[in-house]
Amino acid sequence: MRGNIISYMEMCQKEGASLQKGMNFRLKGKHSVILMSVRENSPYQDEITEDGTVLIYEGHDVPNTKDIVSPKLLDQPEFRESGSLNENGKFHKASQGYKNGIKGPDIVQVYEKIKKGIWSDNGYFHLVDSWIQKEEHRNVFKFKLVAVEGVTDETIPEDVTDRDVKRSRIIPASVKLEVWKRDKGKCITCGATDELHFDHILPYSKGGASLKSDNIQLLCARHNLQKSAKIQ
Repeated sequence: MRGNIISYMEMCQKEGASLQKGMNFRLKGKHSVILMSVRENSPYQDEITEDGTVLIYEGHDVPNTKDIVSPKLLDQPEFRESGSLNENGKFHKASQGYKNGIKGPDIVQVYEKIKKGIWSDNGYFHLVDSWIQKEEHRNVFKFKLVAVEGVTDETIPEDVTDRDVKRSRIIPASVKLEVWKRDKGKCITCGATDELHFDHILPYSKGGASLKSDNIQLLCARHNLQKSAKIQ
């Protein structure tokens, strides 16, 4: 669920896979999974744009081995040594297929690392575009993903097709960190420290903002559900 605070082990259990890679294309033949971060010390330059509705995700470097002195000096690869597509190549092929009208958008689950031990479930996105971008000494892949409503763990289709969905919005990492510090990592109602959720005080669907901490609070799963039931 978008906004849930989740551990690495919980992510792996939810996806039924060991998420050792940041890019995981079509796990079990269905949706893909990416791990992102916009922290200062992040190895890749991921960006949240368009008021939190769009993620620009950077592709990944060549594997860091004893034969590679500095992956950051090399172009990000599209193929493995065997000639098959790597994760950059698979995501790129899928996004270009959508862009060229060949297929519907791939569905991608996004998890964001907020700080050590703290991850946020950023929900589901549509993969809609990709390109190769020239940076100082090399070329890198960029992928455009749009946050969408109406896709849940239970409704992910086996055959991904284009659907009329509304854009959603994710809370910026800076706001999440501010709220986490302000609310001391606890539910503001009962003080619980597990099954926490970044909750919009005034829901986004009713005009509530995602870009300021004064509209975001920490709630445990029980009190988040209680609040949602009252609003409905």
